[in-house]
Amino acid sequence: MQYTLFDLNSPNFTKLYLFKNKTQIGAIYQTIDWEKLEKLLPAKKVMSGAPSWLPAQGYFGLMFLKHYTKLSDEKLLERFNTDWAMQMFCGVLLTDNEMIRDNAFVSNVRTYLGKHIDFEAFQKSMISHWKLEIPDTKVALMDATCYEVYIRFPTDVKLLWESCEWLWDKQIPQICKDNKLKIPRSKFKDQKIKHLIYGKLRKKSHRKTRSRRNALLKLLEKGINAYQALLNQTKAVDLTEKDAATFKTIKVVFQQQKHHFQNPKAKIPHRIVSLFKDYIRPIVRGKENKPVEFGIKVHKLKVGGISIIEHQSYEAFNECKRLKISTLKHKNLFGECTHLSADAIYATNENRKFTTQKGIQTNFCRKGAGRDDKPTKQIKSLLNKERSTRLEGSFGNEKEHYLLNKIKARSPDNEQVWLYFGAHTANAVLIAKQRQKLAN
Repeated sequence: MQYTLFDLNSPNFTKLYLFKNKTQIGAIYQTIDWEKLEKLLPAKKVMSGAPSWLPAQGYFGLMFLKHYTKLSDEKLLERFNTDWAMQMFCGVLLTDNEMIRDNAFVSNVRTYLGKHIDFEAFQKSMISHWKLEIPDTKVALMDATCYEVYIRFPTDVKLLWESCEWLWDKQIPQICKDNKLKIPRSKFKDQKIKHLIYGKLRKKSHRKTRSRRNALLKLLEKGINAYQALLNQTKAVDLTEKDAATFKTIKVVFQQQKHHFQNPKAKIPHRIVSLFKDYIRPIVRGKENKPVEFGIKVHKLKVGGISIIEHQSYEAFNECKRLKISTLKHKNLFGECTHLSADAIYATNENRKFTTQKGIQTNFCRKGAGRDDKPTKQIKSLLNKERSTRLEGSFGNEKEHYLLNKIKARSPDNEQVWLYFGAHTANAVLIAKQRQKLAN
């Protein structure tokens, strides 16, 4: 007789009972509408490239487990192979002789989800399932933060040296070797010694830094011209798509860095800070310990303790422009918004006029003569407290406990998976705790 994993007549019924009633991940499992999530993936017949071993539910389950346990991909797979509760969370039970041995398995699942998931639909399906359990749905809190990606701290010298190294140490020698051509003359070896000496300096003066940038710009310009000449000579037969994209990025880096060297005070739009992650931009935050961050800037809406990603971008944006769109999103998910709490940057004349027309009570400071009455003062005080504790606290909570402190994925799609699953794992844990409190 055939059984499904969660069939009450299954021989695994005891494990099922223990999983759902005695484990924390079992409580989290019950907060998620797996059927809705499965519908977001293409049909099984056309799931080409999908990792085997798991059903459709398991792809989502593995990502929730990743952010809940905070384990590396390799450690998560090792734990998954030996933990039946984790396997049940993903809708599968391995036999005693079965073991997933592919170390890239978790990474492949993340990549597959990044290619096939509409994250707006994913978020909407998660929120709609919790809608009746979310308290105070008429109150909206909003603010922006930056979830940093895992890259080395960028400097002009590092970026220029990486570009020179890619050309002179990897690509040019390889293309000359493959086509039996003479390697163009350069001062790369001399500059490598000078770069090592510069890197060991404890204090790098402005004069020495500028001297290094000038030398590297000249070396990079010669490298770009030499590599382009070799490509023209060989008709770029062996040039891969990835190498072509990197070479294109290096050309942009050279133009930006040359302009910056000649005009130090000029602003550079769409400034590249990483050679192999050319989509990353500097996000100026204005904090004392970290004035600039490098990652995804996220505008977040918080309702009843649940975090909703309203907008995310690698480019810097002004969050106060998102207030109208955020209230519309709130209306689509929960109905009319009656109270709104946001930072002082949101209190523009345009936003004040909009909230007044919509009858939304805000925490904005009053303009002009006169004072707020006592009830209004109390409401504003409560809204300020909610924003500074719940909303600001959720940023730290997600970064410290759900792997959003440094996003270690290697492509934009995978970083989106990392971001959304980190935020909604935190939401699922909150809903599970609320249910446990009501049950007790």
